[in-house]
Amino acid sequence: MSTIRQQDFIDSIEDALQYISFYHPLDFVQALEKAYNKEQSKAAKDAIAQILINSRMSAEGKRPLCQDTGIITCFVKVGMDVKWDKTDLTVQQMVDEGTRRAYLNPDNPLRASIVADPAGTRKNTKDNTPSVVHIDLVAGGEVEVMVAAKGGGSENKTKMVMLNPSDDVAAWVEKTLPTMGAGWCPPGMLGIGIGGTAEKAAVLAKESLMDPVDIHELMERGAETTEEKLRLDIFERANKLGIGAQGLGGLTTVVDVKIKTAPTHAASKPVVMIPNCAATRHVHFTLDGSGPANLKAPKLEDWPEVTFEVGEGTRRVDLNTLTKEDTREWKMGETVLLSGTILTGRDAAHKRLQDMINSGEGLPEGVDFENKFIYYVGPVDAVRDEAVGPAGPTTATRMDKFTDMMLEKTGIIGMIGKAERGPATVESIKNNKSVYLMAVGGAAYLVSKAIKKARVVAFEDLGMEAIYEFEVEDMPVTVAVDSEGANAHTQGPAIWKAKIAELDAKLK
Repeated sequence: MSTIRQQDFIDSIEDALQYISFYHPLDFVQALEKAYNKEQSKAAKDAIAQILINSRMSAEGKRPLCQDTGIITCFVKVGMDVKWDKTDLTVQQMVDEGTRRAYLNPDNPLRASIVADPAGTRKNTKDNTPSVVHIDLVAGGEVEVMVAAKGGGSENKTKMVMLNPSDDVAAWVEKTLPTMGAGWCPPGMLGIGIGGTAEKAAVLAKESLMDPVDIHELMERGAETTEEKLRLDIFERANKLGIGAQGLGGLTTVVDVKIKTAPTHAASKPVVMIPNCAATRHVHFTLDGSGPANLKAPKLEDWPEVTFEVGEGTRRVDLNTLTKEDTREWKMGETVLLSGTILTGRDAAHKRLQDMINSGEGLPEGVDFENKFIYYVGPVDAVRDEAVGPAGPTTATRMDKFTDMMLEKTGIIGMIGKAERGPATVESIKNNKSVYLMAVGGAAYLVSKAIKKARVVAFEDLGMEAIYEFEVEDMPVTVAVDSEGANAHTQGPAIWKAKIAELDAKLK
């Protein structure tokens, strides 16, 4: 019987969460490098380049890969022969204590994103607790831990279905994946759980995402089991859709497909699909009583040497003199470098603005959106000489319900976010002669380097959801929807789906 010290467990959770905040798993980095070298779509290749550069910068600077530092999911397998040195805390409480310490670390504070009372006040818990913990009792005298920080953008794209026993899982994935948009920040991984009951399938899907990227090894040796054959089938179908990096169209949409199954009722076939984003973050460790986990830092030379350079004809813009008429010259797919002042705002800020406008109160004091862009972001707190911490875009579709109000009643001339906009919002952008710009999700630390000054101008009580004023310099964005309604997130994937079909036809 081995004795596990409570403090070793808590310290290991704290260290693991700090570790995964700035270190991608190397297998994922290598998969992205393969995708980068293979990619033929310029927009997708540039997006993957920014993700890889951001990954290396985060590893060097020990700062978060993404502004969304995630909800903690922890799988803890406790050996039946394990004894704890102290029993005043449950496993859930120990994980939460490690999480609390990790997220409040003064050298690398992580963004607290967890809100209590989810159906009501949605008040931030301030320390990213509680975590989601799954506990299994297993044979042996060790404690095995798999811990992940799961971003909301990818978690929100989870899909569940109760298929008929004879239905084709791969066909369901092929039909469903395009409906998920790009808010999950492809290229990433798909975790698929099949069987058990509805909730069991969801846990299987989440746990499958803890496995290493190995699809190319599987392709080389060939599938042997039902699950392996299904992995290869889904991988091929998913990448033939042409969705590509950031949903802009390209050859790689997923870098791996993971599947876990469980026996199920003869009348049932529950299936859950959960994507992992370009900020895939997880680590595994085992405690045997000899002390806390020892997580080895990867070597920086293990990252590929990738550069991102804006091409000729890139439009440089002074936001402080920009007018709506100027933006009418911008065309879908164009790269724009922004310099000047932008304001931020995401879900909670938009809701509060809506309430103030509807009540006749108007905008809060000190907030002037006239001829400004609003950036959908909730940044990480700054440390040392930073103007702001990692500050990548959040999923823009969540703000669609507020877009008419913002365009018609606040004076903004454009929006910046990640992923696609809904059809009604694209029409609203067109009717208001506005534009929607896309920054790369999964490149938050890189984006933050373009932000030279930052200050809160309203709703400070909302924490990371407050309205900030940023002064930016050469912040790279892509025109995703132009003033004529041309939409990169519909045209790009359609073009590349057709191109992939043509390439396949030539190979046959």
